[in-house]
This record gives sequence, structure tokens and C-alpha cells, in this order.
Amino acid sequence: MSVKTYRDLLVWQKAYEACRHVYRVTARFPKAETYGITSQLRRAAVSVPSNIAEGMGRRSTAEFLRSLRIAYGSNCERETQLLLCRDFGYVTDEEYERLSERLAEIERMTTSLMRALQRKRKADTDER
Repeated sequence: MSVKTYRDLLVWQKAYEACRHVYRVTARFPKAETYGITSQLRRAAVSVPSNIAEGMGRRSTAEFLRSLRIAYGSNCERETQLLLCRDFGYVTDEEYERLSERLAEIERMTTSLMRALQRKRKADTDER
């Protein structure tokens, strides 16, 4: 299958589903956290698939790489926030592990995509 849009990227699909999962989990967080960890975690979660989509939509390898770096950073931010949620008792150890595994997979996929794009950019530069 060829990649025509960001929706065809497996990393975007996984990031999108992880974002949906974060929204489901945070829906039961304490109301006192609405503008705290709930908001922060949701924003970081939305940032990952959004930046992947935006980067691909810019049709430039350099811009795509930049957006993937931002997505990677947001994914790391989300990991830290989930640790806090576990420590505060907002998510169980099992939920934390499940979400953490998803985030680790997204991190690996994002890294692989960045490396592939860097190789492509280098090859394109070498051809000139």
C-alpha cells in the first residue's frame, strides 16, 4: 500500500487511537484536574497525531521532520504526565502499563520515520 495521506501512516493511526484512549481515561479524572493534568495530558495527546498530519501536509521533507520532532517531544511529555497520573492514583498500574506500551511503540515508529526521512533527504542532497 502506498502512502497518499497522513491517514495512511501507521504511526499516525496509532497516535490517533492513543489520543482517543487518553480522552476516555481522562474523562474520569477528578473535576479539580480539569484545567490541570487533564488538560495538559489531552493537549499533549492531540499534539502527536496533529503534528504528524501537519508535517506530512506541508509536502516538504524538512517540514515533515520538524513536525515529527515536535510530535516526538509531545509523546515524551505525555509519558511524564501519565507517570504523574499513576502516582496520583488517577490511572491504575495496568492502565499505565498499557498506555506506556502504546507510547513506546509510537516513539519507536516516529524515530524510524525520522531516520528514513533523514536518509531520503541526504540521498536527495547527494544526487545534486
